[in-house]
Amino acid sequence: MARNTRQPSLDAPRGRSGMLQRSPQPSSDRFGRFSEAFARAMGTSGFLIGMTIFVVVWLAWNTFAPREWQFDPREYNYTLLTLILSLQASYAAPLILLAQNRQDDRDRVQIEQDRQRAERNLADTEYLAREVVALRMAVKDYADQAVSRDVLRHELRALADRLDSSADAAPDTPAR
Repeated sequence: MARNTRQPSLDAPRGRSGMLQRSPQPSSDRFGRFSEAFARAMGTSGFLIGMTIFVVVWLAWNTFAPREWQFDPREYNYTLLTLILSLQASYAAPLILLAQNRQDDRDRVQIEQDRQRAERNLADTEYLAREVVALRMAVKDYADQAVSRDVLRHELRALADRLDSSADAAPDTPAR
């Protein structure tokens, strides 16, 4: 028996290595993906057509072939075919249910993300509405305070008229 002369690597953790020492349980995610692929394949028209052809060929062969060539004779009510189809159904149903449960979980997560996104959009919309109202109020206040050109001309004319009228009313005094 040969001894292991290879030095252990100090930068990797010690543990099991090799294919034979791996955990015998597959990851649930890998099995879930398999069940989804299986359910997706069983739901196709190709699978249904292929299964129909398989059953028709099976029935035709075991009905019309010579007696010594039949492996599931009609006299025994196609027992082997019944067992095969029952076995397929007993595995297909749980796999399809598992795939549906995984889809329900994904839908639940998607609905939660959609709800959070809608809440963020609502908060953003309310914030923007408040900002628009604040801007409108600021513009209105500015417009109330701002003096337009026409108002300024009118005020200057009135002031000039008052100055002219006060200058006319006061006696002429010599300039100093």
